[in-house]
Amino acid sequence: MRAQPKYARVVSVQPDTRTITEPREVCKDVEVVKQAPVQDEHRIAGTVVGGVIGAVIGNQIGSGKGRKIAKVAGAVGGAYAGNKVQERIQNSQTVTTTEKKCETVSETREVPDGYRVTYEWQGTTQTVHMVTKPGSRLPVRDGEVVLAAIR
Repeated sequence: MRAQPKYARVVSVQPDTRTITEPREVCKDVEVVKQAPVQDEHRIAGTVVGGVIGAVIGNQIGSGKGRKIAKVAGAVGGAYAGNKVQERIQNSQTVTTTEKKCETVSETREVPDGYRVTYEWQGTTQTVHMVTKPGSRLPVRDGEVVLAAIR
């Protein structure tokens, strides 16, 4: 009976990698334009001032009963116009602030993940994944190749 070799011959060793994905938060400061805070939310000042001006102008029109109607119509029209003028002014006033905006991004990268080892034993070729890099040969015990630290 012929003695069995004590080692299998390593034919090739290729590093293996695996892809991992890691989430990461990325924040940046951005300028945000918002409408300025409104002091007179119901636009009372514009309504009152417009009404007074409208009434004064209406009072200049006609005489007697017609003047009273013109005065009331001027007050109503002026109040409406004053309200709308104040609304346009308030809507056009803005404030620019800086806010921090964050988002989660995923980054992928390759990391080492052991070795793809091809070896020859008794006329057959096998490929296995090993955690550590082997030398030029693998030990054989009881007719079996010892693959310590394989995955």
